[in-house]
Amino acid sequence: MAQWTSAVGAAQLARQLKSQQERPAGPGTRRPPAYRALADGIRLLVLEGRVPVAARLPAERELALALSVSRTTVAAAYEALRSEGFLESRRGAGSWTAVPAGNPVPARGLEPLPPEALGSLIDLGCAALPAPEPWLTRAVQGALEELPPYAHTHGDYPAGLPALRSMIAERYTARGIPTMPEQIMVTTGAMGAIDAICHLFGGRGERIAVESPSYANILQLMREAGARLVPVAMAEGLAGWDMDRWRQVLREAAPRIAYVVADFHNPTGALADEDQRRRLVDGARSAGTVLVADETMSELWLDEDVEMPRPVCAFDPAGSTVITVGSASKAFWAGMRIGWVRAAPDVIRSLVAARAYADLGTPVLEQLAVHWLFGTGGWEQAVEVRRTQARENRDALVAAVRRELPDWEFEVPQGGLTLWVRTGGLSGSRLAEAGERVGVRVPSGPRFGVDGAFEGYVRLPFTVGGAVAEEAASRLAAAARLVETGGTSGAEPPRTFVA
Repeated sequence: MAQWTSAVGAAQLARQLKSQQERPAGPGTRRPPAYRALADGIRLLVLEGRVPVAARLPAERELALALSVSRTTVAAAYEALRSEGFLESRRGAGSWTAVPAGNPVPARGLEPLPPEALGSLIDLGCAALPAPEPWLTRAVQGALEELPPYAHTHGDYPAGLPALRSMIAERYTARGIPTMPEQIMVTTGAMGAIDAICHLFGGRGERIAVESPSYANILQLMREAGARLVPVAMAEGLAGWDMDRWRQVLREAAPRIAYVVADFHNPTGALADEDQRRRLVDGARSAGTVLVADETMSELWLDEDVEMPRPVCAFDPAGSTVITVGSASKAFWAGMRIGWVRAAPDVIRSLVAARAYADLGTPVLEQLAVHWLFGTGGWEQAVEVRRTQARENRDALVAAVRRELPDWEFEVPQGGLTLWVRTGGLSGSRLAEAGERVGVRVPSGPRFGVDGAFEGYVRLPFTVGGAVAEEAASRLAAAARLVETGGTSGAEPPRTFVA
């Protein structure tokens, strides 16, 4: 019986490998033999989770044709991977990816590090800040006071607690978007919201248009739902959305869903202006595409002179095109797994009905905590603290990276939690691997693209500041030196660092 659980096609694997191989080599880099470069490339894809463990690789002849190399090169690369524990084979069953004994199975998303690893490894993998106190504690205490009446019920509220739905609707209305509670469904985080939307509208094999780059965990969620992702390239820097490209994709590909982060885009930090929002909605409406607007970063403006445009749904007064997703996880705390969907009432009814076969509902106590925050002014106070913290972290990280890595290029966003950095020709995948060796965890650019795009980028979140930001930049510089020299320069083991 075969030991593999999925398969990677030759064309797909070739696209993922090609971007790594096309990056210019750094000064002093010794070029490895062709088979070694191929083996290293596949190993990096496995270590990053972009090729899953237990995935069947193409036959040697198929991959050789796709890469335009000799079959001998592929055979030697496969043999090197077998000897290192990254490949297993059996006659008649093919070859499939593995990890050596004792190694952790790589995650396909961007999960935060376990707390015990934080002493020696600086985590720049997850764009999330610690909880704002004392508001978290106060919110939980307030929720406990409101809990007794709900404890006498069954506790299942598939659409969310009526009081919280009403409060969220009132907040949209206050922003100039008249909203009824029947237009709101409370979910388990924004991921739960988008998962529900994809299952209702997407279906296996349906096209979903996505920004390129886009949020890595959402891309993976859509892949695993069986969607066919259609990337739409973002403009350079913070210019954001190229509307000519979007109109062409919407017209020619006719995707069932389009997913956008118009407010401080993750990972680039771009902010869509009102004209871009209007044209996105018009293009989606013309194509019959459901436009999913992710607002999870919308309250995280960091500079005083930012003028926030109207929400994307403001340009869809009939409510026939735009579905809005919000969340407490970015603006407040990732541990507060409360999200919501704003859509037409008939869409909400369909989402709620489908939920009976998924998670049934969202935890009552956490909903009550968010309701307390919204109702007491605690939310606004906590988010203001969050903005101050993120602004200070951003400024510290920007200064440290510019000092330690002057060849790296980026534009400083006015909000959000992430910096999208071009790494001076170095491979983002190799930087991520080298970073683990020197004590800094950073996600590589290809996690945020489709089929190997953005190899020359990394994403740096504003999650550390002060001395920790300086140390993180120093370790990134050490990782860059390892990549530039082909890993031949000495790397000291990461030292325990306490801020």
